[in-house]
Amino acid sequence: MLPVVTLPVNKEKTRSSVFEIFRVSFKLGLTSFGGPIAHLGYFHSEYIKRRQWLDERSYADLVALCQLLPGPASSQVGIGIGTMRAGLLGGIAAWIGFTLPSALALILFALLLHELPIDSYGWIHGLKIVAVAIVAQAIHSMGVKLAPDRSRATIAAVAAALTLLWPAAGSQLLAIAGAALIGWLLFRDGEAAAPPPLPMPISRQTGIVCLVLFALLLAGLPIIRELTSNHWAALVDSFYRSGSLVFGGGHVVLPLLEREVVPTGWISSNDFLAGYGAAQAVPGPLFTFASYLGAVDSGVLGAVIATIAIFLPAYLLVVGALPFWHALLHNTHFRGAIVGINAAVVGILLAAFYDPIWVTAIAGAREFVLAAILFTMLTYWKPPIWVIIGAGAVGGILIQQL
Repeated sequence: MLPVVTLPVNKEKTRSSVFEIFRVSFKLGLTSFGGPIAHLGYFHSEYIKRRQWLDERSYADLVALCQLLPGPASSQVGIGIGTMRAGLLGGIAAWIGFTLPSALALILFALLLHELPIDSYGWIHGLKIVAVAIVAQAIHSMGVKLAPDRSRATIAAVAAALTLLWPAAGSQLLAIAGAALIGWLLFRDGEAAAPPPLPMPISRQTGIVCLVLFALLLAGLPIIRELTSNHWAALVDSFYRSGSLVFGGGHVVLPLLEREVVPTGWISSNDFLAGYGAAQAVPGPLFTFASYLGAVDSGVLGAVIATIAIFLPAYLLVVGALPFWHALLHNTHFRGAIVGINAAVVGILLAAFYDPIWVTAIAGAREFVLAAILFTMLTYWKPPIWVIIGAGAVGGILIQQL
């Protein structure tokens, strides 16, 4: 295994780099529409081609590592670049800059609609139908890549059945754990090329601290929640756990969050789907959907807590994994487990597509026709996402008037 090079830190240079990272990532947060894959393209153009903060191979390897880790891959790539540029503070600055624009927009959306009768607005119903089309398209594209053969398609189907027939948060965790074990057994023989050494301004000790803290919070927050019966502790636990278990893209956080906030009565199904539709209309990471949910539940403070809680696992994992870059990317057992997990998340997303998305948004033939039109536009015409959002909102208004 090749060593990771730890660089000495120049504090003055680091301080100036932190502000530069925030400024650049904030600009990306304002303009990065189109989902995680599009975000990676924006990052490549800004960070690699324009500013040359990483070389092409290092960027590709960072993307590969973040795809293997749970969490929002595009946000983790930004955090990784910020960390490699200016240490721990650089990673935080990259996350804040990229997240802030969409988080603020969704908090405002939540506050404006929190006291209004959401069901009376046709365009809000249209956003729910947009969610149908977007999740259907995500299932289609993810299924082709992550469950293309008999073994992985079976894992996906079993995961979908388990999460639908046993509607509890534990069913998703069991599906992910079982898929990881099956992947470790079936897919551990793949070859993995070792990447070259990467300059790293954080040590292995810092990485270990981050990984241990991640595990302690994941195990300890549910205990604190039970012992205190405090709503804020429950809020942190729910969003932290959701952020810790997302494999396969931002859309997979939908079923995890739905199981945490709807059955508990924190948020209604209608409010949940309206916010999810609105989250498609803003740039930046889809995980800022948590900002909307926190604001609906507990105002601005709830939004801040929910946003930090759902992104914290992503930060701890990427910073913890970076110093062990080579071992993770070269470990075939780890990669095999991820293959199984990725197949399972296709099934989990399929279950969420049926309930709550389909059963809440599709009430008849008109809604189905609009969803089919939007899905066709997304999959084959590929217009900008704002066109899909606008078409869904107009379609919702027309359905209400007919």
